[in-house]
This record gives sequence, C-alpha cells and structure tokens, in this order.
Amino acid sequence: MAGRITICDVGPRDGLQNEETVLEPSVRAELVNRLAATGLPRIESVSFVHPDRVPQMAGAEEVVTAIERREGVAYAGLVLNEKGYERFTASGLDRLHFTLGATESFNERNAGMSVSQSVSTLERIETDKPVSVSISVSFGCPFEGAVDPAQVLDLGERCVQAGAGEVVFADTIGVGVPRQVSTLFERAALQVPLGGHFHNTRNTGFANAYAAVEAGAVVLDASVGGLGGCPFAPRATGNIATEDLVYLLHGEGVETGVDLDALIAVSEWLEDVLDR
Repeated sequence: MAGRITICDVGPRDGLQNEETVLEPSVRAELVNRLAATGLPRIESVSFVHPDRVPQMAGAEEVVTAIERREGVAYAGLVLNEKGYERFTASGLDRLHFTLGATESFNERNAGMSVSQSVSTLERIETDKPVSVSISVSFGCPFEGAVDPAQVLDLGERCVQAGAGEVVFADTIGVGVPRQVSTLFERAALQVPLGGHFHNTRNTGFANAYAAVEAGAVVLDASVGGLGGCPFAPRATGNIATEDLVYLLHGEGVETGVDLDALIAVSEWLEDVLDR
C-alpha cells in the first residue's frame, strides 16, 4: 500500500456539472483557487464540453484565465473529443484528463461515439502534457448492468497503448463493492499508475477507495463537499467527499499533503455559494 496518495479534487468539474445552480466562471475559478490553497496536488478545473450538453461547464476558458496558479498544483482539464483537445491545448493547463466509458451504451450517451471511436480519438491526441484516462462505469453501467472486469482491463490496455500515462477506474454510479475493487486493481497489469474514482450512491464509496489503495492505487478522485453526479448516468449521486477521504487516509497513516481544516473551510464556503 502506498504511503502517500495523490488526491485529485474534481469538484469544480464533476462536482458542479450536476448542480441546478450554474455558477459564473469567476466563482468556479475562485473554487479552484481555494482548493489549491489547501495543498491539494491536483485539481480537475474545467471540462471542455459543449455548453449545450452541460451548461454548468460553460465558459471553461474564462475559468482558466481567472485561476491564480500555485506552484506544486497540477491543473487539469477534461476532454472527450478532438474539439475538446483543441480547447485544452489552447488553455495551457497542466494535465489532460480523457474520459470514455467501459460500455457502448454509456459511451454513446456521454461522448456521442462508440468506445472504439473514443480510443481512436485518444490515439490522435499529441501532447507533451501528462494524459490520464478515466474509464467510466468500470464497476457497473446504468444501461447494461454488470460490467465484466476483463472488458475493463482490456480497455485499459488499449488506452495505455493509445497514450495514457495513467488509468483511473471509475464507479460512475456507485454500485461497486470493495471485493470488486480489489479484484480489478489486483488484476490490472497496465504498467502505468492506477487511480480510482468513486461515487457514494450506496455508501460504499469510502470503503471502495480504501480497497483501491490497499490494492495499489496511487491516485484517488474526490469532490469537495461530496458534490457530483453525471447528467448522462441516471440515479448517479455525489462523489466521495474530499475532506472525508483526507480524514480517512490521514487516520490510516497515509499522507496526502492536504490541510484538512482548510479543506473543510472550502466546503463550508461552497455550501453558502450553493445556498445549501
């Protein structure tokens, strides 16, 4: 088990994309800045998706412009297609996060293309920035049900061959349990760092995250305040809360470099912003 875990806060993207309240780019940039000040090493700051599909993510370039860059923090942008890649390239962000689904049904709804087309898109991306690929619905799909781990691992191999320098297995709808997580991570032999992305739909998210760490994960996604969900995944609820994940890891002797009190203060600020 790793003695230190990289936490990527996906609140500014995954956390806000399912909220009814649409925040202005300046407010979303302030959220990124506040998160960076807590010591988080990586923040998924924006999604380069068409605003007609996800209005909450409109104005990504404005968000990036308003971010006050901190040394030691990697700012990432989410990409699903070549247009998103072009926007990412122009943005000057530090890391490219590419996402695709483990099933045809989910990928068609989320990215508007087949899984093979998404892999081909990944192959055509040429960048000197680190590329992390997240495989959605790795533990279960809202349209196709159970997902064969062999199918997920095969897709992971294809992604690595296409240029992924990191692979994140995502439980998009929160149906996984620790046994599934341990099995998938232990069977993965992708020769790149592995990460986990867990939603807490059935209150198994934190147990799954810890199972991933025990099985070799070195990166975990989480969302400040436990916000999140996917507009293309019915009944998907929030991500595991970053502050609770940090509490768990610190209690187990795993370092994160994050100031827990400062992170809780960001969550309280965001609660006021969203009028919760």
